[in-house]
Amino acid sequence: MAYVLAIDIGGTKIEVGLVDREGDILVRSRISSRFEHGEDLFEQVVILAGQVIDGSGVQPDVVGVGCGGPMRIGGAEVSPLNIPAWSGFPLRSRLGGHFGLPAFVDNDAKALALAEGWLGAAIGVRDYLAMVVSTGIGAGIVLDGRLLDGEEGNAGHIGHVVVEPGGPRCACGVSGCLEALASGTALATELGHPPAQASIEIRERTGRYVGRAVATAVNLLDLRLAVVAGSVALGFGEPFFTAANEELAVGCGLEFTMGARIVPAGLGGDGPLVGAAAVGLRGLGALGEAQ
Repeated sequence: MAYVLAIDIGGTKIEVGLVDREGDILVRSRISSRFEHGEDLFEQVVILAGQVIDGSGVQPDVVGVGCGGPMRIGGAEVSPLNIPAWSGFPLRSRLGGHFGLPAFVDNDAKALALAEGWLGAAIGVRDYLAMVVSTGIGAGIVLDGRLLDGEEGNAGHIGHVVVEPGGPRCACGVSGCLEALASGTALATELGHPPAQASIEIRERTGRYVGRAVATAVNLLDLRLAVVAGSVALGFGEPFFTAANEELAVGCGLEFTMGARIVPAGLGGDGPLVGAAAVGLRGLGALGEAQ
């Protein structure tokens, strides 16, 4: 049985776990990703990973990583917008060299897409979008049963679809991006308090923005399903998802897009680590779905 050292690198926290071939998380732990210097952050990641390995009682066969983007193909270099300490950081080679294992790195939202097709809300579905609405916003796209990579491995950056022309300026430099309006970072800046304290109106508005972006993807790619995870989406709950689906219906006027739906991710809080494990298993050719 293959064991994966799974690492999820997000804008506010980094979680490490040992995951088996069935997708079961044997042990897990997390730290903040708020470090000023990139080397300090990497050192803490490997310390945490060592503790997880020791606590699991097994030795991993591969390292799988889901990381915020953008990045170079295969995670050769990562530049997460929400982790300025890592700009062009050679994450894959550093992890592989440290642990002496094959290491595979992909965008965290693409990792989620693998996980949801493997064990979550998209089992048996050959065409779908999996989306993370958290500190930042990203997505992975599966078409004809295959995860899309793109030229540099960044396919699916739905957070940078413009949903409000003339809206707030995004970190990418464009005004009105979904990420500038619906991400946890944007909401905290606008509200002056954590998004978890947002009113029903803000939860519904956020859902509408997400529904608008998903409608664009549905019309472009001929999809029927969008699976949405992340602390903002799952934390906002029913008001968010109801508003998102209402806006999706408004934006899907073509016959082939009618009936598209947005659903909560099936794996919940386990999705990021299971997704990172799926990246590792995919790298070994051992995943089987959404290759």
